[in-house]
Amino acid sequence: MNTEQIELAYEQIFKSYHNPFLSDHIKKIIESDVYLPYNSTFFCITNTQTLSFEYISKNMAACIGLDPDELKEKGMRFFWSKMHPEDIEQWLTALNDLMLFTLDSIPEDKRNKMTYTWNYRIKNGSDDYVNIIQNTSPLEFDKDNKPIIGLAHYTVLGHETHMPVCCSAKFLNNQLEYETLYFNNYAQKLLSNGISNRERDIIRLLILNKTSKEIAEKLSISPNTVDTHRRNILKKMNISSTGELVGMLKLNQTLL
Repeated sequence: MNTEQIELAYEQIFKSYHNPFLSDHIKKIIESDVYLPYNSTFFCITNTQTLSFEYISKNMAACIGLDPDELKEKGMRFFWSKMHPEDIEQWLTALNDLMLFTLDSIPEDKRNKMTYTWNYRIKNGSDDYVNIIQNTSPLEFDKDNKPIIGLAHYTVLGHETHMPVCCSAKFLNNQLEYETLYFNNYAQKLLSNGISNRERDIIRLLILNKTSKEIAEKLSISPNTVDTHRRNILKKMNISSTGELVGMLKLNQTLL
């Protein structure tokens, strides 16, 4: 998929008929950049209508080694040209699904409390692909209340970590806690390859909140064997905890 095809798909996802503008709130975010310490994250103000970066924080060059002036001049098209070709189609599908979910499921008066996360690989200034986890919060909306200007935070991880392309949508509730309303994995069905039938049985029982002892009784195996299977499942799926696995599968039953 070339840059023109990416641009066409991206424009269809974020199609709008309103020219956005930066608010005083956005200007204050930009002004704060000078006081932020250098670390493995950076942020940008993104404009989905002009396919441009309204602002790029000082950490960007330190994180991925790209020229911020060139990135601002050439915009998103230049950034897309650095994306790993294997991730592009999955990334576009994730963006489209998140937009459809928002328009179909989130009331207009609550969209300003949503935040969206997805990941992909980018070629850095040393021509190495690194993992990017992007979290974007909408700041400006068009006349149809579709998000068009966002505050995007990027966390950079080394290439050693394998990360399937995933996305999520979270809502800031009245307790000021983020609730995950949507999750999907686009690399493959999580349980399609490498998971044995016995491990699949254990996962289904874990989703029912069964303990290792209860699973062992149900499957006529020892609790130690169940625990061994649980460790193997987490290792195969590159997930850090059973809670993360269960939460992921409860949000997306198609992965079973």
